[in-house]
Amino acid sequence: MTADAQKNGGAKPKLDFTTFDNVINGKLVNTTKTRHNINPSTLEPNPEVPIATLDDVNEAVKHARTAAKGWATTPLADRRQAILNLAAALRETAPEFARMLTKEQGKPLSMALGEAEGSSQLLEQIAKLPFDDDIVEDSETHVVKTRYVPLGVAVAIVPWNFPHNLACIKLGHAVVTGNTVIIKPSPFTPYCNLKLAELAQQFFPPGVVQALSGDDSLGPWLTEHEGVDKVSFTGSTATGRLVMKSCAKTLKRVTLELGGNDAAIGFEDVDVADTAAKLAQFAFINSGQICIAVKRIYVHASIYPQFLEAFVATTKSLRVGDGMTEGVFLGPVQNKMQYDRISGLLKDVQETKGTIAFGGNDGADGTMGKGYFIQPTVVDNPPDTSRIVMEEPFGPIVPLLEFDTEEEAITRANSSDYGLGGSVWSKDLPRAERVASQLQAGNIWVNSHMVIRPDAPVAGHKQSGIGVEFGTSGLRGFCNPQTITVPKA
Repeated sequence: MTADAQKNGGAKPKLDFTTFDNVINGKLVNTTKTRHNINPSTLEPNPEVPIATLDDVNEAVKHARTAAKGWATTPLADRRQAILNLAAALRETAPEFARMLTKEQGKPLSMALGEAEGSSQLLEQIAKLPFDDDIVEDSETHVVKTRYVPLGVAVAIVPWNFPHNLACIKLGHAVVTGNTVIIKPSPFTPYCNLKLAELAQQFFPPGVVQALSGDDSLGPWLTEHEGVDKVSFTGSTATGRLVMKSCAKTLKRVTLELGGNDAAIGFEDVDVADTAAKLAQFAFINSGQICIAVKRIYVHASIYPQFLEAFVATTKSLRVGDGMTEGVFLGPVQNKMQYDRISGLLKDVQETKGTIAFGGNDGADGTMGKGYFIQPTVVDNPPDTSRIVMEEPFGPIVPLLEFDTEEEAITRANSSDYGLGGSVWSKDLPRAERVASQLQAGNIWVNSHMVIRPDAPVAGHKQSGIGVEFGTSGLRGFCNPQTITVPKA
């Protein structure tokens, strides 16, 4: 039971998901101008949300800086307990968050509920991560230790694919290390993030957790603001470059978790039906809108025809539709901009005479509904120079590619500018580990994919990011190291 529930005689925390406000210094604050998003399944309007002004930004930063002084000196145990209390309240309100998440993001309700409940678990695990000083020397003459001092004010820039989950990760990292945080939701998915910050007011002092919804001006205002000390951004590589350029003006600390073009390599000894089924789900879950989803699948030539057949069979079984409909596996693509990008990739495959083994319907005929629906699509062995291989589609379209030798598979998997994740599939575990160790990416799995642990660092190589999330390294990214040398006499 949460602390708030205890104070209210066991009552469940209540949130009104029909009205949405910015959260500044513990108060709900609306704005003169508002905007709304649409449900990507139905194209119907969602509620109005604020458009923050520069004055709102200045107010939020001012209160965050004031609150940071007291929060930094709050005992670690108390900061951890506040996060655990928020996690418990989120678990109690998970069904309400899930329904709003499906309306704003489009994912199936069962997956939205999994994201909401999973966010509670992540907060709990982040709160329990070790966060100790490093003892460099403890001799007869000196004690030398390195402690990790909070930076001050952090800004969490959250994307639209997993808005609830990623906001909680950034919030947890920031506040457990003694920082205050201003959450900036994606303009496409502001709703759950605003309610997350509203709920957090029950457990944190005013100014520790705030949230601002806005238009395209909001991001630059925050990243350039002299009162902000840290920016944690998750999103595209192109936008990440702009964020980094903006932060450089004041030498802000920055963590960038960017795009990926994850390769999976399947060797000839795999269970074809089982591996194909798993990889199809890893490719198409959340309609392919996951940075570490499988984006390219390299299959040994000796099993390629059978593998392609099994992969297509699973893909055909994955139901597309409104996330509120039971049994749906793929909801719509989240927004019109991304929908147009995927449609462009499909058109490119067709114009370059690529072979589509299954799919290819961009939903323009209305047969899947009036939202941004795209049929899961399998492209059969396109050239390595094709857009569908070289670019990150971030949607429900995946190429399968033949390879002959281990060395060839490694070289082709590493040919991308991205280096976020990858996986190797084989019953020969020594070979699988040998190949995994040669892939140029931050997270590699053997006979699995997308298994993230909050106690293990997640970091992108190459153009997939800078800095670390999760693990002790992720916490320290919100701190300045400070080494203290004290003589014993």
